[in-house]
Amino acid sequence: MRRNTEDSRSYEEFSGAESDRQSDVPQGLYEDDDDPDTEGPNGGTSQGNFIDDYITDDITESGQTLRVSKACLKSVFTVLLILIYLLLTTVAVFLAYQTITDFLEKLNHPVMSVTYKEVESFSPPGIALYPGKAQLLSCKHYYHNYIPPLVDLGAPNDKHCIIQNVSYIGPFSNQTKKEALVVRGPSDVRNKELIFMQFSQTDQDEDFSAITYMLFAKFEDLNESQDMSRFMMDCEKNYSMWTFSGGFRTWVKMSLVTTSGKTDQAVEFRQESGVVKFNDKRPEGKRNKELFFVVFEWRDPFIQQIKLIVTANPWNSIAILCGVFMALFKAANFAKLSVSWMIKMRRRHQRNRARELNSVS
Repeated sequence: MRRNTEDSRSYEEFSGAESDRQSDVPQGLYEDDDDPDTEGPNGGTSQGNFIDDYITDDITESGQTLRVSKACLKSVFTVLLILIYLLLTTVAVFLAYQTITDFLEKLNHPVMSVTYKEVESFSPPGIALYPGKAQLLSCKHYYHNYIPPLVDLGAPNDKHCIIQNVSYIGPFSNQTKKEALVVRGPSDVRNKELIFMQFSQTDQDEDFSAITYMLFAKFEDLNESQDMSRFMMDCEKNYSMWTFSGGFRTWVKMSLVTTSGKTDQAVEFRQESGVVKFNDKRPEGKRNKELFFVVFEWRDPFIQQIKLIVTANPWNSIAILCGVFMALFKAANFAKLSVSWMIKMRRRHQRNRARELNSVS
């Protein structure tokens, strides 16, 4: 009997401890099961569904913000691309202008190309002399720069040159008649052919005494021309005049220059002259005649050829302009598409915003 009493008391103590333990648990944990606002497994409203709706709205707003941020970044990127293409368009326009300007500049100012052509012999030039009151004493061909000692100074000697006498009206001398003594010049440049001529003049009324001469390209052109007077007039218009003085031996070394232009070709003579004093050993009675000595020779076997070359290449310029215009077209097309895309995105954003406002209202 005593044992039963102890067992019942132990059971009561265990039951009391268990009840105390349950009283320590918060009441809210057990009230959720009996709350009329809480939905069970089969349906109804609950605080858990409200939290889920709040999280879903937050995610939706975050997605919209992310979508707007991406649209803003695309718009900014598009604006930057448009500015870059505008800059490239400006550079392309400047390049097109510079290309056209350079082409016109090169077209109007050709470049001179100088070359030298070596020949065995030259075409005999024409040497036109205007002795005036002077008299031709001798004219001979020599080779290898050798001129023999002078004999019978002041006396006429043999003339071994081909000579033409031409009378014409000077183009710059107010219809004054001029007498030209045209001599066929040297041609064998390898053997250093030269022509040595002597002149004498008795009348010495002038303060300075000199003989004028002119060089033209080919002596045969004079013989082949139908009007020699007209030919000499044209030569005097196109060629330069030089002189050599009395009492000296003037050594003239000629060089030929041909210039090829856009349409025609011009021939020009250049010369180097050296002067040597004449030692007059004649008696006093024969010195009343002033003597002139002149030597004509080729300087070297080279013809200087000058050509005017237009460095402007039209095909190269056209290719550059085509590339520039293609770049401009692409830039304009891209700018047009970019602006259209921005307008479209703006309208879409306005429609979505208006739809949201309508749904809220």
